[in-house]
Amino acid sequence: MRVVFPFSAIVGQEEMKLALLVGAVSPTVGGVLVLGDRGTGKSTAVRALATLLPKMAVVSGCRYAADPASTKPCVEGCHGRHGTDGQPAETAMVPVPVVDLPLGATEDRVVGALDLERALTQGVKAFEPGLLARANRGFLYIDEVNLLEDHLIDVLLDVAASGENVVEREGISIRHPARFVLVGSGNPEEGELRPQLLDRFGLSVEIRTPTDLAARIEVVKRRDAFDRDPEGFVAQWAEEDAKIGQKIVDARARLPGIGVSDPVLELASKLCMLLGTDGLRGELTLLRTARAVAALDGADEVLAEHIRRVAPSALRHRLRRNVLDDSGSTVRIERALQEVFAE
Repeated sequence: MRVVFPFSAIVGQEEMKLALLVGAVSPTVGGVLVLGDRGTGKSTAVRALATLLPKMAVVSGCRYAADPASTKPCVEGCHGRHGTDGQPAETAMVPVPVVDLPLGATEDRVVGALDLERALTQGVKAFEPGLLARANRGFLYIDEVNLLEDHLIDVLLDVAASGENVVEREGISIRHPARFVLVGSGNPEEGELRPQLLDRFGLSVEIRTPTDLAARIEVVKRRDAFDRDPEGFVAQWAEEDAKIGQKIVDARARLPGIGVSDPVLELASKLCMLLGTDGLRGELTLLRTARAVAALDGADEVLAEHIRRVAPSALRHRLRRNVLDDSGSTVRIERALQEVFAE
């Protein structure tokens, strides 16, 4: 099994780490986009997140990771939580999937296609699930997402909106669940994302190469220690990772009971109106993110400080470009926060 750099050992990049934890606690936030310089720990953080997540229950042998608690079949012909004899199906506890979508992947590899081996050897039409099926109930990670081909972006947009993957090709007609947290990373200098895909990410994080000398030295020391003795380094940070994992479990349990008062909701709406965000998705994402952060903090309700804390991540990629204002979106949000919170 591949040894992964510990999440708790990542130096700095607090906004990125918080956004990933929010995605783990509340998938309804809509995924995380991490943009920044090469070599700043983007891929490392995403893969480290998988080691923190508690295992999930699935129907044994189901290729779509069906939830045993669900009363609906995941696909036509699937018996869901009941076996063919009407008795409860066997279940298993498996790690939450974190599936990589490589840039060179074909559409068949992503959505699934005809199982050629069974077609040739048995003469039957059978479906071979793709990466979207493997990512169901987990995370779909796309490195260099800004370089993804347009036809795959269209597929992801459809699936992300519906939570289902529909395949109609080569005499096959199948519909299966594909609910996942979309996580993308990339370098803005290598190309921009299509607005349609950008809007599908709930949170957008900007990270930069550390400019603090002590931080840079600590990053190099920890990475060097991991490379020389991966197992020993992971063991050294196991307790801290376990604490973060338990924090995620507790936050998930607390999340449904987190309230949002009218004054806090008014603050969120004023902020979005002042920034001129399109539609209401910004406000909804802002509240969902703030609620998840409140759950992580152990609070009983969303506070104004939670709104202020998550506003840049939830709104920076939803702002229109202002030809009269050449300042970045993060600066515009900070100015708006000062104005709204000064009232």
